[in-house]
Order: sequence, then C-alpha cells, then structure tokens
Amino acid sequence: MEDEQIVALYWERSEAAIRETATKYENYCYSIAFGILKNREDAQESVNDTYLDAWNSMPPHRPFLLSTFLGKITRRVAIDRWRRYTAKKRGGGEMAFLLSELTECVPAERTVERDWELSELARTMNDFLLSLPEEKQKVFLCRYWYADSVSSIAKRTGFSQSKVKSMLYHSRKALREHLDKEGF
Repeated sequence: MEDEQIVALYWERSEAAIRETATKYENYCYSIAFGILKNREDAQESVNDTYLDAWNSMPPHRPFLLSTFLGKITRRVAIDRWRRYTAKKRGGGEMAFLLSELTECVPAERTVERDWELSELARTMNDFLLSLPEEKQKVFLCRYWYADSVSSIAKRTGFSQSKVKSMLYHSRKALREHLDKEGF
C-alpha cells in the first residue's frame, strides 16, 4: 500500500492504518529502535509506541514522508526509553558513548529562550550534512541517527573500522568548525 493511502487510513481513524504501517515499516522502525536500545523486547515495545504516537498525531498532522515521520517518532521513543533505563541504572554503554561523541559539537542546554536557536541549529546541521560527500553522509547518519556500531558500519560500507572511525572523527571536527562559523 502506498504511503498516501496509509495516511488516509489514519485520517479516517481506521485500525487498518496500524496493520498497514506494521506491514510496510515494522522492520525499518525496529532496526532504529534496536540500534539505540540493543534489546529485542524494548525495541519491539518502542515500535508499538511508535504506532500509538502516529495514531495520536494523525490528524491533525499529515506527514509528507511517512517513513521519515515514523523514523523520527521511533528514534524519539527509543531514546526516551533508553533515558528512563539509564536513569534507573539499567543501561549505559554504547548509546551513552555515542551521544558523548557529539557533546563537544552540539550545545546540550535547552531553555525556552533557545527554542528558536535550536531550529536554526537543526537547519545548520542539515546544511552541514548536505555538504558532505555521500559516503560520509551515510557513515555519519548510520552512527548518529541509527546508532549503528563502528563494526556494523564497516561491514555495511566495506570500509575498514579504522577508516570509519577516521571518517567520523573528521566529520565531527568539520561539524564543530561549521557550527562555530555559524555562531553555535
């Protein structure tokens, strides 16, 4: 089923919307959640929560790209779940390390006054990503969006692990310089 038809089912409040979403996007959403949580049951619960959030968001929201919309929800849900677990001392590890790699590039403090700055930061980061060569974009997104390990990125791309690490290091350095230049 096409994405437009699935979105129309959500707007009609048809339960078939969830079934069709699961048929088309369950593996995609699961891979995002599992990359963050590293736990099958938690990843599956995050996918189910994604369907609920999508149900509650449509209407009024009509996503332009359903895959991106669902991926964004899944990522948020999985990170929220990961934060709850780490707050309970039941997590840590790779996700904490992954986020710490970006802390020196992106300001972490968020206040009401910074909401506008955060939207500008998102635009600036998108501009930065679009300026990277395609292979560096893929490596960066695999690591920092999908939370893939360096070894899995190396397998997927055919690069050595040291090349992936080097690409990530240089991309973070370039991101830091780009954000400095833009005033972040």
